[in-house]
Amino acid sequence: MENAQLIGLSRQIALQRQMDVVANNMANINTTGFKAEDLLFEEFIMPVARDRDFQGGDQPLSYVQDWATVHDLSGGAMVQTGSELDVALNGDGFFAIQTPAGERWSKSGAFQLNAGGTLVDTSGNPVLGQRGPITFGPEETGILIGKDGTVSSSAGPKGTLRLVEFDNPQALTREGSNLYAGGTPTTATDTRVMQGFIEKSNVSGVTAMAEMIRVQRAYESAASLASRQDDLRRSAIQRLGDANA
Repeated sequence: MENAQLIGLSRQIALQRQMDVVANNMANINTTGFKAEDLLFEEFIMPVARDRDFQGGDQPLSYVQDWATVHDLSGGAMVQTGSELDVALNGDGFFAIQTPAGERWSKSGAFQLNAGGTLVDTSGNPVLGQRGPITFGPEETGILIGKDGTVSSSAGPKGTLRLVEFDNPQALTREGSNLYAGGTPTTATDTRVMQGFIEKSNVSGVTAMAEMIRVQRAYESAASLASRQDDLRRSAIQRLGDANA
């Protein structure tokens, strides 16, 4: 009986973690450049049963555990804004962003200029070019960003956006502010820059809502089963007490 409850509990814990991931996807449905995530589960087999109150040989027990978080890096919808500082990436590349914790990677190209004229993301972190942050003077106008990431203004060339890609993007870890850390970056070779566009989140509201309902029902089913198992155990203990009285 205890074994069944422990197995059910492992399933509930896994479902709770999955619900957290689905809820985070839903919360970022309107976040520029956001990429959905999902959990992978695997079977974890204990070598022998832990409950010794039954007769017969020990049995292997099959538990549930979340094995990894998977990034869905498929493209979101491209929306034209007309803003010269909005940039979308068509391809596998990421923008390189300078943060206080070091270089980070992002798919969000909703940029702006800070008080010093430096190109920054929505959190105020500098967007990196091939030679560092890209800065404009107060008199400069007509910012142009080419398909290859070259940046220019009325003052002439300003640099080239540093675009990177990864052999194994699933090794990246998500951080706050829609940034990724880790991985070994290489120069992006097949990514096209689109000025005046932003890439919307790739989260489908309908799909995410359906998944949330499915996970919620599965959790309630596991909780109901655990409650019934607990009732059965209490009844068994009561009968055993009555028999020994």
